[in-house]
Amino acid sequence: MPHDIPPAAVPPVLAGQPLTRLINAAGTFTPLGVSRSSNAVGENAAAALRHFLVIDELQDMAGAALAAWTGADAGAVTHCAAAGITLSVAAFLTGNDPDRIAALPDTGGRPNRIALLAGHAVNYGHPIEQDIRLAGGEPVFVTQDGADPLGELEATLRSDTIAGLLLVSSRLVRSPGEDLSAAVRIAHAAGKPVVIDGAAQDWRIPALLDTGADLVVISGHKYLASPTAGFVIGARAMVAAVRAQEKGIGRAMKASKEAIVGLLAAIAERRSVDPAAWSDEQTRKTAAFVQRVNSIAGIRAEAIDDPVGMPFPRAHVMVGNGDPAATRAMCAALKAGDPSIRVMEHQLDQGVMVLELVPLSRTEIDTIVERLAEAVMP
Repeated sequence: MPHDIPPAAVPPVLAGQPLTRLINAAGTFTPLGVSRSSNAVGENAAAALRHFLVIDELQDMAGAALAAWTGADAGAVTHCAAAGITLSVAAFLTGNDPDRIAALPDTGGRPNRIALLAGHAVNYGHPIEQDIRLAGGEPVFVTQDGADPLGELEATLRSDTIAGLLLVSSRLVRSPGEDLSAAVRIAHAAGKPVVIDGAAQDWRIPALLDTGADLVVISGHKYLASPTAGFVIGARAMVAAVRAQEKGIGRAMKASKEAIVGLLAAIAERRSVDPAAWSDEQTRKTAAFVQRVNSIAGIRAEAIDDPVGMPFPRAHVMVGNGDPAATRAMCAALKAGDPSIRVMEHQLDQGVMVLELVPLSRTEIDTIVERLAEAVMP
């Protein structure tokens, strides 16, 4: 819901510090702090910091809450979604065997290759294949250049050296959009487990679970707006193998007490939201913004649905008829101002700035419109 963040919300320790003032229209972007937590989530996380708590009990409680909310068999909290990917791969390589867990990333010559569709080799601040390597896995890229990419996947998964399949659900995926459910069926027919990286896809959890994947990894601190945390949901035995990594490489990726408690609060908050009403609000907000931008001479905008099915649109803004140089210059001007306005830059070469308005207040949206108008004034 739109909300204004008052100056008093700045952490006291940061007061008076020369930090960049931001309006984040770039979405749940990690280098910009990802998201804003609600007061209730912040208060619960802060309260956790003042108590000693048994982490295993918290994990068990969170696992039950995740299962009840998502409909998955089981769940576990990880430090973040990237950690969830690495620990899921580790679970594929070791199961619950304590000796194998302790030996990672050395797999002792056992099958350790993880298949990954080439177009799913995304970079979200670091290459996703590094998440595989951190667990001791070796990524194997399945080409999608031929006429039958799923056939190529099937041939790869038949190899005895393949330990599992990693799929990605993200707007960053560079492929024609293969059917994730079909890929999961192919992997299971070959006896291989599957994990889906759905980091920023918390509004699409039912669809991701419906693919039949053994594990689905989600970020807690994106649209769910928890403290920094990720979670893994899916088959009970596989989630248990993820939890078992806490005695191995997962020790370096552990979820803190405040993160788990904050995630529990965020889940409770999400369960009180009407998804249809929330989606309608985001659509109206973006439509109103697009209408205002289109009243500015020299700029045009349109609302575009999320390419992987998240329930809100984004605003695509172009200078003139989409001149890349002019649009890039406007993006730079927005960034250089005070407050600095950040947008998605992945389509600048096509002359498009992409703005996500989900977390922004009316005041912030007003500022963006004003700054766009100023940027094109003669």
